[in-house]
Amino acid sequence: MAFLNVEKSLTGRCWQGPGIDIERAAEAMAQQSEIAAPVCQVLARRGVPMHEAKGFLTPQLKDLLPDPRRMKDMETAAKRFLQAAERRERIAVFADYDVDGGSSAALLLVWLRQMGLGATLYVPDRIDEGYGPNDEAMSALAKTHDLIICVDCGTMSHGPIAAAKGADVVVLDHHLGAETLPDCVAVVNPNRQDEDGELGYFCAAGVVFLMLVEARRQLREGGHGTGPDLMAMLDLVALATVADVAPLIGANRALVRQGLKVMAARQRPGLVALADVSRMDSAPSTYSLGFMLGPRVNAGGRIGKADLGARLLSTDDAHEAASIAERLDQLNTERRDIENAVRAAAMEQAEERGLDAPLVWAAGEGWHPGVVGIVASRLKEAAGRPAVVIGLDGNEGKGSGRSVSGIDLGAAIQRLASDGLLIKGGGHKMAAGLSVARGQLEPAMARLAELLDKQGAGDLGPADLKLDGVLMPGAATVSMIEQIEQAGPFGAGAPAPRYAFPDMQVRFSKRVGESHLKLSLSDGISSGIDAICFGAFDTAMGQNLLDHGGARFHFAGRLEINSWGGRQTAQLRLEDAAPA
Repeated sequence: MAFLNVEKSLTGRCWQGPGIDIERAAEAMAQQSEIAAPVCQVLARRGVPMHEAKGFLTPQLKDLLPDPRRMKDMETAAKRFLQAAERRERIAVFADYDVDGGSSAALLLVWLRQMGLGATLYVPDRIDEGYGPNDEAMSALAKTHDLIICVDCGTMSHGPIAAAKGADVVVLDHHLGAETLPDCVAVVNPNRQDEDGELGYFCAAGVVFLMLVEARRQLREGGHGTGPDLMAMLDLVALATVADVAPLIGANRALVRQGLKVMAARQRPGLVALADVSRMDSAPSTYSLGFMLGPRVNAGGRIGKADLGARLLSTDDAHEAASIAERLDQLNTERRDIENAVRAAAMEQAEERGLDAPLVWAAGEGWHPGVVGIVASRLKEAAGRPAVVIGLDGNEGKGSGRSVSGIDLGAAIQRLASDGLLIKGGGHKMAAGLSVARGQLEPAMARLAELLDKQGAGDLGPADLKLDGVLMPGAATVSMIEQIEQAGPFGAGAPAPRYAFPDMQVRFSKRVGESHLKLSLSDGISSGIDAICFGAFDTAMGQNLLDHGGARFHFAGRLEINSWGGRQTAQLRLEDAAPA
């Protein structure tokens, strides 16, 4: 039976409440432990046994971090890296242009600087060079460097790595690998086909961090000390993990939790400057990393100078940091304007094709390659199905895809590339990139739709909205939210609890910006609760709530603490609503 009898909400979803077994487990845990009941609900939903509950609430990195040597080529990679540092060789870091690539590069650049060494940073231009190593860049770098380290890229770059004649190459990556690997010193990647996949949840920065942990061990075993303080670098790992939407499970949970504490100390000039231009007025959280800092770091790679993000994250100069952060903030504003225009055109085109197909896709002349990934995410959210958005320029199109849980988009796109329908393509389960010849666009998308349909994408629709229980506004306090956050951090793979607020009235509603909605909700008993709904007008929900006419609704969403003017209040981040 649908929760609160909501079989089809304003966003078309059926509401599902917690199972009776979860409710019983949470109740038993609350009775037999000293843990607050709201926290017990979260733990029970996660399947945490009672005897592991306290350990789960205080995750220790030393207990959760895997032995780096579990990954193939790890010892070899760390040994070659230390050899280059010891011999003071010329090192180049070739990084992807997103947050994960920038953070990965910064980890290496900061480590080397603290060892008294410099390195060349190379980030390819998204439009001129595309993703990953290319023949020309690798050949040029090899002429002036002894070691090239590719971070967040390189696993599929057989040709470009072969072009790096005269230099050794090490790859530290997490993208899906093919059956054969590039011929180089080491390819460290938990998603190599010959890995067991247990560590496949790490982003590239997590892989780089593990390499530095292994380097630290080798230094210690060789009697050369331990090198720079790695714990102080966890702010970079946390930023990359959250921004790259890596699941917050296993070691990732501890890395992000500790990284947020490091970031709160405001010791890294680049992140301090970025937080200031983002007008962050509270302690860092997964939300601020994913929606405030991450998009600004990404803006350089999307529509500006590709290396701005990595330079910001690695600098130790506060003045340089402030200048770069300001530029990234401006680029992020420009990016939003470009994105809105492309999104409107892509949505119209996708709706004409039908949002009920196994693949939702759109392609347009001159659509900026820097925003197609974000727009693909919007299409995916609207349709509840995998989406691809492609910008056409001349005889070629460059695109990005985003998937939904249970559908492996990266593998399907990799299959298309191996079949010759794409110029190139790759990625991971939830996100992928591609280049396609204009003449092959329609056949490639038709074949991709077939492959995704075989995975069950054609049977998908708006996913059921899973709720953790019912709350009244009077119970939603700052204290309760702080208790719940003990079970965090929350994010991909570890969602924050979502509650239903039944039979409420809209006391106030106001459109904010392009598509957001701010509300004040009342149950007629307590003082009510304020709510914010991002992207409300991307669905029927926005207009329905704006033109409520005094009607009563059930509301659903996640709780957060809103800090304003030195005062903290509980706020609902509204995700869905249904007529009561």
